[in-house]
Amino acid sequence: MSGIATGSQAALVRRSRESFAQGFGGEARVALSPGRVNLIGEHTDYNDGWVLPMAIELAAVVAYRPRRDRRLRVHAAAYGETREADIDDLRPPGGGQWFAYVAGVAWALGNAGHAVPGLDAVIDGDVPIGAGLSSSAALEMAVARAFAEAARLPWDAPAMARLAQHAENRYVGVNCGLMDQMASAVAREGAALLLDCRTLETAPVPVPAEAVIVVMDTGARRSLATSAYNDRRAACEAAVAVLARDQPGVRALRDVNEATLAAAEGRMDPVVFRRAQHVVTENRRPLRMAEAFERGDLAAAGRLMNESHASLRDLYEVSSPELNLVMGLARSHPDCFGARMTGAGFGGCAIALVAAARVDEFARSVHAAYRAQIDLPSAFFACRPAAGARLIR
Repeated sequence: MSGIATGSQAALVRRSRESFAQGFGGEARVALSPGRVNLIGEHTDYNDGWVLPMAIELAAVVAYRPRRDRRLRVHAAAYGETREADIDDLRPPGGGQWFAYVAGVAWALGNAGHAVPGLDAVIDGDVPIGAGLSSSAALEMAVARAFAEAARLPWDAPAMARLAQHAENRYVGVNCGLMDQMASAVAREGAALLLDCRTLETAPVPVPAEAVIVVMDTGARRSLATSAYNDRRAACEAAVAVLARDQPGVRALRDVNEATLAAAEGRMDPVVFRRAQHVVTENRRPLRMAEAFERGDLAAAGRLMNESHASLRDLYEVSSPELNLVMGLARSHPDCFGARMTGAGFGGCAIALVAAARVDEFARSVHAAYRAQIDLPSAFFACRPAAGARLIR
């Protein structure tokens, strides 16, 4: 399916085409995939749980032209760097640099039996890197969309999302869940995406028109590949191993309720128990928030966001001083229903659910209060739900 770039995306597409013409000559096709914010359900995706992400207008774009051989030549506009490789020579691990996210998708497609051609490509985008807005998944899905079109493969968004996740897990070396790739691949304009990460069933959840999501980029950056992300996932797996000894049907923390977990506390390392406690309680929140949105209960949705942040801060321990500060400032504003960190944590972005009529004043005042205490390149912006990965005419 092809689409039309909107707003800032149109300028981004135009810039990528111009960069391609300068670097490689001639015209390029363009694939685009959005970043995302996760409204609620953090660190539940790799535990087979539920999440409620929302695609945003910030996006990754790939201006590309298929080659007749199996050579990849890719220029990254953000780094002013061009890298080359032969697709047949790609082997994991590929490292954590930008080229690994492109090469990893090519490797995953080939590993799944798809014959893809080489590409000349320029990658560009305006999703902040390391901010928790899923710049890596946006790039992966834009690259997957480009390869699928170049190889004339049918676009199966869930299947391609799984391949991109496999690329990030095996080739890049980040043991991420599936939420980010699915949000970038299948999101619908105007709605968040309620996703069951075990079955891959999805349902659109319209965001009430009376509210807007404000992304609050703290300016504090982190790298998943070098952070404690993989340690958190290992703790969840350790908890499942303990629980499954008595209950073989437990495959993931999704299969556990609070009472069952509490009964096993004495058999778990205290840190492992706290990590599992976050996941088990957090896993109920996406469904409850979807219900709150459906009945227009913004106060209830905001309370769930506040609870989620407290759990991520105290039980999962993935917040940061900057995230905690901006949380307090946002919640003190009378037009904020609730706020929480978003993404894997250790820095990056938070989000606030704000009355639509007062969003500009909220962003000005809260950002000014944050900047008065933190000297980092922070940014606030309002967003509504955007569409998923697509080709641009």
